[in-house]
Amino acid sequence: MEESSSVELTDRRTLQRIMLAIDDSEATMRAAEYAKTMFAGRATIRVVTVAQNPRTLFPLGSTTQDFLAAARDEIVGDSRAALARIEAMFAGTQLEFGLIDLSVHRGNTADALLETASDWNADLIVMGMRHHHGLLRWVEGTVSEPVARRASCSLLLVPEDSRVATDAAAQRMVFAMDGSACSITALRTGLQLATPDSRLRAIFVVDRASNVMDGEAIRIMESANLEEGCTALERAARICAEQGRYMETALLKTHATRDDIPHTILRDVQDWKGDLLVLGTHGRRGFERWLVGSVAARTVRLADTPVLLVHDREAMPAKV
Repeated sequence: MEESSSVELTDRRTLQRIMLAIDDSEATMRAAEYAKTMFAGRATIRVVTVAQNPRTLFPLGSTTQDFLAAARDEIVGDSRAALARIEAMFAGTQLEFGLIDLSVHRGNTADALLETASDWNADLIVMGMRHHHGLLRWVEGTVSEPVARRASCSLLLVPEDSRVATDAAAQRMVFAMDGSACSITALRTGLQLATPDSRLRAIFVVDRASNVMDGEAIRIMESANLEEGCTALERAARICAEQGRYMETALLKTHATRDDIPHTILRDVQDWKGDLLVLGTHGRRGFERWLVGSVAARTVRLADTPVLLVHDREAMPAKV
């Protein structure tokens, strides 16, 4: 208990250095609009875009140096135009800018963004995300997924098809708790985005669908999960009360079959009309990630509202 209290008292991660990662998509425009609403005038904002290397876009056998040079100029020009659009959107706001030319720096977009965020000591990366499913997801992939999986700072991901307005501050924030120190860190970090009028809700999901045991074993397991959930929600409410805020809480259960924690979280967000979901993520890697899975990753993949992902930096692997 002393260790948990220490985390609650000392982990007050601030969001003062915001890196807005952009491209020329509609998802970017929604993310930029949201970043302006949430951070303009209250944090340092650096806008970063990545110009692709034309050698990775065209077969080498059918290209010439002149063609590659012209393609690079066009790609860099498009990237500069994207930066100009964002600058116009943030008129009157002091911004920093960065253009990463992969023809010079090599690597891929996700690596470039992660390296830039690390070098700049970003507290938060804001970016749009496009939901892909089935074959399209495997063929095209997304940049937001590898960035979210590997970043050492928090992320604010804004879906292109967000059902909530991105030109207004969050007014109904949902915090998904799991009883860990990571979720407490996410709570404290997310509260920085709350306005005095924001309504706050903490939820804990008891996963009944994953139980493969029978009889008494199931009852014992569910009772333990319920107790853990009550403790986590009481702690969340207490932290808010210490800041002079009221937080409502809800202990939820998955359906007994054909259900999981991500779908239960998102049903609650939608039913409660939440407009920002806050999740802690433990940064699992390798076999553990495949075995346990990532509730945060699956929730983000399905979300139709902005999602604040707060990484547990203690669980991230050390940099080599």
